[in-house]
Amino acid sequence: MYTLSMTDDRIAVLMSGGVDSSVAAALLVQQGHEVVGLTYNIGSAVGSRQSGVGTPGSGVEKAGGRSTGRCCGIEDAHDAAAVAHRLGIPHYVINVSDRFRTDVIGNFLDSYLAGETPLPCAQCNTRIKWGHMMERAQELGANIIATGHYARVEWRPGRGRFVLLRARDRSKDQSYFLFGLTQQQLARACFPLGDLTKEEVRGRAAELGLCVADKPDSQELCFVSEGRYADTVRSLAPALQAEGEIVDVEGRTLGRHNGYFAFTVGQRRGLGLTGGPHYVTRVEAATRRVSVGSAPDLYADRLEAGDPNLIGYETWDDLGRVRARVRYRHEGEWARVRREGSGLRVDFERPVRAIAPGQAAVFYDGDEVVGGAWIRG
Repeated sequence: MYTLSMTDDRIAVLMSGGVDSSVAAALLVQQGHEVVGLTYNIGSAVGSRQSGVGTPGSGVEKAGGRSTGRCCGIEDAHDAAAVAHRLGIPHYVINVSDRFRTDVIGNFLDSYLAGETPLPCAQCNTRIKWGHMMERAQELGANIIATGHYARVEWRPGRGRFVLLRARDRSKDQSYFLFGLTQQQLARACFPLGDLTKEEVRGRAAELGLCVADKPDSQELCFVSEGRYADTVRSLAPALQAEGEIVDVEGRTLGRHNGYFAFTVGQRRGLGLTGGPHYVTRVEAATRRVSVGSAPDLYADRLEAGDPNLIGYETWDDLGRVRARVRYRHEGEWARVRREGSGLRVDFERPVRAIAPGQAAVFYDGDEVVGGAWIRG
């Protein structure tokens, strides 16, 4: 099992102001490592894409200044600073608003406007946390990035590669969102909570007297106000013409909608249709059509995916039968994966429900994440 040694360079912990990253920092301090805390501030990243401006903390803070259900708010930075002070480690707040606007919010908007269901947390992990923040950490003399993610990384000498593994606590496992990490990034990744349960983490925080011991977990996207994704898309693209038809699988018009981007594959509620039940089966950005069908119409026995990232092996031909997850809460289905052009084709042993373009297909061999790709259709 790969573990950090005492000869490793300074470790930068990405401190979001929550209990998980705070305990991650505390554990590394207890182990005797030289630790520096980094908190990234998305600031004016939240706002109109056209204007490129927004209010610092907009969409993040609640009344009274306390961040509830989200990360990256001003109060979260204060909490991170308080924890760092208690641990006796230096703490820096890094402004990533420009990069966040381009790499995360821009991708989020483009995906929704293409009729997809985006997964911005995975983009943030690869582009911001192990991208831009890694660069800033190195400027401070840190070559390792540690986070409060529930996942594990190990070195496999037989393969000469780092591997990404599920957390011991399956109920909190976040390996699905980390499938995009490369070998270079995994070599500099540290997940101190990978072998702990959530209850144990909160217990450690209480023992250490950390102010975040009872702080609620973040549940929503940090840049989406009150969880209304469609409203966020409209604010980012106010001139968008998105109204269109709702049709059945045979193309017959059943009704109209006021924004195709407000629908996702598998959705049942909020369609405004009589009869049914109806489920969204497809969203077509070019025609602004939303197609609906019955429950059996949601199932497919294959998918195509692009921008693949292979972690555990040298080539995709090395993969055998894997468990493929098509969304975070999906238990996975047995599948075969093969390279097809610049992307992947995934054939399932049993049909899978509600495969949504824009989400990730992540492949597991037991606890190991062997790779993943972005679902295209």
